[in-house]
Amino acid sequence: MDQTRQAVHQPIKRSAHKSAHGSAKPTFSELFTPKLVTVWREGYHLPQFKSDFMAGLTVAIVALPLSMAIAIASGVTPERGLFTAIVGGFIISALGGSRFQIGGPAGAFIVLVAATVQREGVDGLLLATMMAGVFLLAIGYLRLGTYIKFIPYPVTVGFTAGIAIIIFSGQIVELFGLKLAGPEPGPLLPKLMAIGRAAGTVNISATLVAVLTIVTIVAMKRWRPGWPGMLIAVGLASLVVALLALPAETIGTRYGGIPRSLPFPALPALSLGKMLAVLPDAIAFALLGAIESLLSAVVADGMTGRRHRSNCELVAQGFANIASALFGGICVTGTIARTATNVRAGAHGPVSGMLHSLFLLVFMLVAAPLASYIPLAALAGVLAVVCWNMFEKQAFATLLRASRGDALVLMATFLIVVFRDLTEGIVVGFALGSILFIDRMAKSIAVEAHLVQDDVADSVNAAGAYDASEASDADTVVYRISGAFFFGAASTVGSVLDRIADQRKNFILDCSAVPFFDSTAANVIEGAAHKAQRAGVRFIISGASPQIRRTLINHGVKRPLVTYAASIGDARAQLAVPPARAATQ
Repeated sequence: MDQTRQAVHQPIKRSAHKSAHGSAKPTFSELFTPKLVTVWREGYHLPQFKSDFMAGLTVAIVALPLSMAIAIASGVTPERGLFTAIVGGFIISALGGSRFQIGGPAGAFIVLVAATVQREGVDGLLLATMMAGVFLLAIGYLRLGTYIKFIPYPVTVGFTAGIAIIIFSGQIVELFGLKLAGPEPGPLLPKLMAIGRAAGTVNISATLVAVLTIVTIVAMKRWRPGWPGMLIAVGLASLVVALLALPAETIGTRYGGIPRSLPFPALPALSLGKMLAVLPDAIAFALLGAIESLLSAVVADGMTGRRHRSNCELVAQGFANIASALFGGICVTGTIARTATNVRAGAHGPVSGMLHSLFLLVFMLVAAPLASYIPLAALAGVLAVVCWNMFEKQAFATLLRASRGDALVLMATFLIVVFRDLTEGIVVGFALGSILFIDRMAKSIAVEAHLVQDDVADSVNAAGAYDASEASDADTVVYRISGAFFFGAASTVGSVLDRIADQRKNFILDCSAVPFFDSTAANVIEGAAHKAQRAGVRFIISGASPQIRRTLINHGVKRPLVTYAASIGDARAQLAVPPARAATQ
């Protein structure tokens, strides 16, 4: 199931039960079979389990401090991050369409989750998370996951960079142990102004703890990349604060620690008014979760050469978000950094992700009391490093140099995400990217006129070889269109076709190099055909594929306006037949 499906050139018998080589389209069961089942079918034995065991343990060690840090930054208690990674992460691995996906709370959600909590409370957050899960199920089962992957690369880079800036700005208070005069503002500029006013309340101990955490993580990554740098850094910072009795706030002093067990599943408060209130948040959660999880799956594919099933992955994300909300967790999605860690740690399949969740559960049951000693400044330091890694600096600089269009899409997305709203940033970036694509496609179309009276040498070009035998009639002109003919190119092609009645009796439009026609293009051809009819010009369309011919006929481009031919040669043969006789053939 992981191998790329290849087209078979000889005729084959379609069968709903054949998958890899006997069916042009996969069946419903094939599309939504979890990768866990695929791995079991391949054969799963002790060596594979050992690989998944070590990979799962490695990822759990990375996810432990990160899950709590993301939860705190999102405005909820730290244990909710663990609930998310344990429950949601297990379901994503068990039901997902990627062999290596690791699910859990993601930094990309911090801004959205924090805003929802501030506006609707934790109950509103849980309800929005559950609704987002339902939306993800619908997206997956309707097989819309393929289209989500069409988001332009500059949009994803600008979006991720914008989130990194916002998350980092939210950690400044904890990094320096500041005491704000009131609640921390959400928007960036008011937040920075409030931080500036609180500059005199810097806690030296908290600042040193944050610096120690960051330096330890960076040092571990450089000199001991195989070691769990984040966990070591948080443990070292906790030890320093406890032994030296530093006046730095910890999980215990602010939240009273974390529980030693999972809560019983419970539905959040349901009401029509509440559902309508959190509907925009649920849509934003679903959209961002789909984008983030599929990006993560693509990264895993690139590292391993495997293929994920996007719609199956989204269905798993849907079930995971519903379950996470039932157990008091926050939004869950595929996480790029933890998934990459899973691959590098030698994972064989989804069992590693399931084990990662079980290890986190064991850590919570056994070591929950120790979590009380973790300094909040250390967790802020962890997120500061995450933000630095999220901001794809090289990709950002490359896109700025690539072209004005890519730079515009990148900067528009980045600035709107930072100063306005995440969803608006995605929508505007996608719209600008679409306009840029339309402009580039419109410029790629070519219309070549070949006067049949000119006998020229054969040459091979993008439109195909010109046949000198076409030069036989001074009253005939041939136009050849190359490229996608759609609304963006309509004006260009239309201005050329407007001249078809200029001193010509016969007009051949070669569409053999046109892969796509839309309704606007068909309307342009219809107008040109009517103009030709009024001028007494005979109009023949050659080389049109069956799909393009159906589109044109549906828009009225048919006899007696035009006739169709398989090639320019066949069209030339039609010209030898009188029009009245040709119309009856």
